[in-house]
Amino acid sequence: MELAFIPSPSRGVLHLGPIPLRGYAFCIIIGVFVAVWLGNRRWIARGGRPGTVADIAVWAVPFGLIGGRLYHVITDYQLYFSEGRDWVDAFKIWEGGLGIWGAIAFGALGAWIGARRRGIPMPAYADAVAPGIALAQAIGRWGNWFNQELYGKATDLPWAVEITSTADGRVPGTYHPTFLYESLWCIGVAALVIWADRRFKLGHGRAFALYVAAYCAGRFWIEYMRVDDAHHILGLRLNNWTALLVFVLAVVYMVLSARSRPGREAVVEPGAGPSEGSDGSDGAAGSEGSAGDDAKADADTTDEDTGSGATESDAKSPDEAAGDADDARDVKDGADSAKKG
Repeated sequence: MELAFIPSPSRGVLHLGPIPLRGYAFCIIIGVFVAVWLGNRRWIARGGRPGTVADIAVWAVPFGLIGGRLYHVITDYQLYFSEGRDWVDAFKIWEGGLGIWGAIAFGALGAWIGARRRGIPMPAYADAVAPGIALAQAIGRWGNWFNQELYGKATDLPWAVEITSTADGRVPGTYHPTFLYESLWCIGVAALVIWADRRFKLGHGRAFALYVAAYCAGRFWIEYMRVDDAHHILGLRLNNWTALLVFVLAVVYMVLSARSRPGREAVVEPGAGPSEGSDGSDGAAGSEGSAGDDAKADADTTDEDTGSGATESDAKSPDEAAGDADDARDVKDGADSAKKG
């Protein structure tokens, strides 16, 4: 007899009149908002403009949803195209079924299109949104809880999830809550990327690659625990092989990128100023404004020193005064150029 467990919702959808409110869809939507919010803060801290992350997300999110659904339908085609199945169900995304591999791949394609239209380097954008994507996954996984799906092997641990549904061959009982394991792992991945980015000033796509590698490491062992139907190759589930391959590619990219393009991008968005770091403590606009104010103060001080109120001991020759005024004017011009740039 189980002493404790995580109860599953009695149903995953509520009806507001004729409008269905699905828990799975809410988790996806909330995850997207969190990813855009955090990505925007990181983008601004890197020297980008407010709103750019959301503008590019308009391209990335629809592409990601389509890619995630395509990956799921292709790799689990028997759920929609085998005998007794209705192929129309392949379009019912609200019932669950998004493959993260397809979502990231197609989402990156959409982001690349949006970034290219704005003249923004895609690696810099990917670095800014990487931890937000991990948090979006952490929230989105709770959609599987609402749908009573993607759980692990049977267990009597206190944090086991109780499955009550009998749909699609489910057997009621208590199982490992792999959705919870992956949610907690993704939160850890987000924290790791934020810490590493601050500590090592990751750039040129390396923060995103770290997110990918860290997620794949966790997905490998979590995937191994799942008991839902999946294709197997050499004794491992298809997603295990995918996680292993993508992990290797991400690590290789980090190593090669660090050698060929060390450091971080100085400018991430045209006309937005240089980067001042990823922790949000200093803004590019603030540094430019400070430079302009200092230049103006220097110029005013120089004008006062060369004015008629100077004492006889501080007086300078006409040539020296003209030279000082020219130097001050050059500083002001440089500061004005920095503001415009």
